[in-house]
Formats: sequence, structure tokens, C-alpha cells
Amino acid sequence: MGIRSHISHLLDVTDLTKSFKGLHALEDVNFQVDADEILGVIGPNGAGKTTLLNLLTGYLLPTRGKIYFEDKNITGLRMPAVTRLGIARTFQNIRLFGTMSVLENVLTAQQLRTDFSLPEVLLGMGTFRRKERELVEQAMEHLGYFDLQDQADRPANSLPYGMQRRLEIARALATSPKLLLLDEPAAGMNISETDALHEMILEVKQRFHLTIILVEHDMRLVMNMCDRILVLNYGRVLATDRPEAIRQNAQVIESYLGKSHHTAAS
Repeated sequence: MGIRSHISHLLDVTDLTKSFKGLHALEDVNFQVDADEILGVIGPNGAGKTTLLNLLTGYLLPTRGKIYFEDKNITGLRMPAVTRLGIARTFQNIRLFGTMSVLENVLTAQQLRTDFSLPEVLLGMGTFRRKERELVEQAMEHLGYFDLQDQADRPANSLPYGMQRRLEIARALATSPKLLLLDEPAAGMNISETDALHEMILEVKQRFHLTIILVEHDMRLVMNMCDRILVLNYGRVLATDRPEAIRQNAQVIESYLGKSHHTAAS
């Protein structure tokens, strides 16, 4: 894992390309993300947004290109290693451990950063029991941030949809990330739920000192919350700019936003 000589961005992506049987899902994608920034990623269906998140988290390996995180070359690392370095994500389709309890979902994520020795586990030593209690306390604290502490013993798949979304974010935060990737967190939500999500994400960002990449179709959420927006189209970067400039970008309007979005966002 290579380390460059100086740190310029939290995340630096260079010529990132992913091909499936010769077809480019992403091609020569270049962008950077600074610490404490919220970068929105938008584009039509099939533009490569989820493929991008899968590559950044090690769920997929790139065909070519480089990914640097905190100036370390993480290209080719698999998901557990990437998560340990400080990148976590949620999924477009919720992927909770449905039959496990709400608390157990968060505990499972926390264990990625917890070191238990084999003797501690097998012998039930005092240090193991102490660490276990601390993990439960930390997990309940995470659930409290999302008003889920009263649901701790319920199976995750018994929660209403909005609570499941919140739990998925809580589970991602339990890995202590520096960079949080959110894949369409507002999917299936109404306007009031989306507004509440907006406030929650901003509170979480401040509380945990996070940098965020947000993939989202809700343009009102993206335009109001993001510092910059990356637009993908057919696997390539169409534009990267601040929201007000993206609103006025003729190529973006033509290929994705459309006149109705342009008018509504103005």
C-alpha cells in the first residue's frame, strides 16, 4: 500500500475505470474530496454512481486507476480493510441483518475495530467482559443519536422503513469512519421525512467530524446540503462544481436535471 509524500485531499481518485465484459461502467473518473466536505454525486440511472461507491469501498476492484485515502494508495484493498482505514457506507437497498436485533446490528459493526484475544474469549476473562460491556454502552449511545435506543431488542426487519434507514447509518457510524458514503438515503421518503434526514445528516456530520459523499436522486436535498456536486453520465464525469453552478450548467440540465428541475431549483 503506497504512501505519497504529502497530504492534499482526504480522498483522491485518478482515472478510475471499471469494465464488465468490455463495457465501461466507469471510465477515467477523476475527482477529489476535502476533509469536512459533503460531495453530492448525481446522474441518471446507469450513470455509474453505485459502481463508484462499490469501488471506493473495496466491494469491487477497479479495472484501472488509483484511489488514495489520506494519501495512502488503497486501490485493490477489499471491504474489511477499507472499512478499518475509515471508510463506511450505506446501501441503496437496505442491507441490515434482519433477524438480528437492532443492538446486535450495531455491535457487529463495532467489532470490526475491537481486538479480542483468543484466551479472553475462550476463558471469559474479566477484560473480555469489560470490553463487551463497553461495546454495548457505545452501541446504545449510537442508537441514542438516532432515537433508536428504545428499539434495541427488536429484530431489525421489524422496524418501519424510516427507522431501518436510520439504523443503517448508525451501523455505518459504529465503525468510526472518517468518510461516510450514503447511497440514496432518502429513497422512499416523503418530503417531511427527507427534511428530517437532511437535519440528521448535518448533525451527524458535525458530531462525528465526518466527510460525506452523498449519492441521491432528490435534487432538493442535494442542492441544499452539498458543498460540491459531481455529475456522472454514461460512466464519465460530466461536471464537478458548486450547486449554484451545476444548476446553471447547460450540459447537466440537458442530460440529467431537465428544465423542470432547473426551474424548481432556481
